[in-house]
Amino acid sequence: MNILFDQGTPVPLRRYLGTHLVTTTYERGWAELTNGQLLAQAELAGIDLLITTDQNLRYQQNLNTRHIAIVVLCSTSWPKIQGHLDAVQAAVQRAGVGTYEEVAIG
Repeated sequence: MNILFDQGTPVPLRRYLGTHLVTTTYERGWAELTNGQLLAQAELAGIDLLITTDQNLRYQQNLNTRHIAIVVLCSTSWPKIQGHLDAVQAAVQRAGVGTYEEVAIG
């Protein structure tokens, strides 16, 4: 699976996503794009899944027409996310075309 990390998604998470190809918005030169532009560009580039920490994304964008899967991590804290790696990995495995899932990080 081709995965894109949005701004705020801790880069060390990439090590825990197995054989998936992971890039970041920064690495692709997309760090300055708005959410709508980012989703469109990602879809054009063949990205399968966007992992973001932007919990407002579903309220700001019409996701019904999108073909990219989205997983939202409800924290930007790497130490907190580390305690929920199983939940993150499970969400990635469930991700399919146009799906949206939030991973609660407490």
